[in-house]
Amino acid sequence: MSAHLDPRLLRAFLAVAEELHFTRAAARLYVAQQALSRDVRRLERELGAELFVRTTRQVTLTPDGDRLVPHARRVLQAQDDLLAAFRQARPLLVDLNSPGLETGRRVLYRARELAPELELMARYESGLTGAAGEIVAGRLDASFGRYAGLDPALRAGLDHQLVRCEPMAVLLPEGHRLAASAQVPLGALVGESVYAGAGNPRTPEWTDLGRLLFEGRGIEVAPPAPLAVGIEEFQRIMAKEPHPILVVVGFPAMPGTVLRPLVDPVPLSPVSLVWRKGLVHPALDALRRAAAELASAESWLERPAGAWIPAIDINLTSTDT
Repeated sequence: MSAHLDPRLLRAFLAVAEELHFTRAAARLYVAQQALSRDVRRLERELGAELFVRTTRQVTLTPDGDRLVPHARRVLQAQDDLLAAFRQARPLLVDLNSPGLETGRRVLYRARELAPELELMARYESGLTGAAGEIVAGRLDASFGRYAGLDPALRAGLDHQLVRCEPMAVLLPEGHRLAASAQVPLGALVGESVYAGAGNPRTPEWTDLGRLLFEGRGIEVAPPAPLAVGIEEFQRIMAKEPHPILVVVGFPAMPGTVLRPLVDPVPLSPVSLVWRKGLVHPALDALRRAAAELASAESWLERPAGAWIPAIDINLTSTDT
C-alpha cells in the first residue's frame, strides 16, 4: 500500500459509498463519471482491496468497503477541520497565461462565484512551462495549458484536470492572402511560416503543439522572435515579420489582424488546469468544480468528428495522474 494516500480518492470513495450510484456521486463532486471511476479503481489498487460490487443494476459495498467508510469519514473530517482553521489564509495564486485568454479567465471567474468568501488572485506567466516551474517551487498554485507538452520532470510534481479541447486558429495580417476567408483550411497554409512562440522559454509546450500540427503538411514553424511582454510589444514585434500566428479561437483581438478558425481538420489545443501535487486549498476545490461545471455546460471536452489532437495528449489526459 502507498505510504501517501490522496484524500481526493477517499472523497471519491465516500461519495459513491453514500450514493451507491456512480453517476450521482460524480455529479455531487462536479467531476466526470469516468474520472470518478478511475479514482475509485486507483484507491482499490493502493489499498489492495475491492471496495464495491458493481453490476449493471446496482452498486453495493464489499465488507472491505464497509470497513473503510468510518475511517474515510474521520480522515476527511480532519482535513475539513484543518481547512476551516486556515480558511482566511493566503489567497490562491492562479496563472492565466496572458490577459484576455478565455478559458482560464472564465474558470477563475466562475470559481469566485462558487466561493465568494475565498480569494483567488490572477497572475500572468505567459505560458504553462514558465508557470509550472513557479508552481513546483511554491510561488504559484495553479495554471492552465497543455500539460502533455511539459517536461516529464515538471509533470512529476504536478496534478492536472483536462478542462477544454479548444479549437485553434490563425491570426493573420489584414492584408494576408487568406484574410478574406471565413475559415482557413490547414492545406491553405502550405509554404507558410507560422509563428508558434519558437524561442520563448515560457511556452515550449505551445511551440511543440505547432510542430506536431504542421509536421508533414508543408507548413513551417516561424523562427524565434524577440521575447515581447505585453500586447503592445507583441504587436510591434509581429508587425516586423508579418507571419500568421498560431492561436486559439478565444485569443483576444489585436489591431491590424483578423482571426480565422483552422479547419480540415479542426486542430484542438488541450487545456488543463494544473496544480502542485499534494496541494490542499479550499479555493483549489472551487477552481476544480468551476472547471468541471463549465466543461459540462459548454461541451468543452467534445471533439468534432475528424478533429486533430496529438496522441500523447489523449494518452496523458485519459490515464491516472
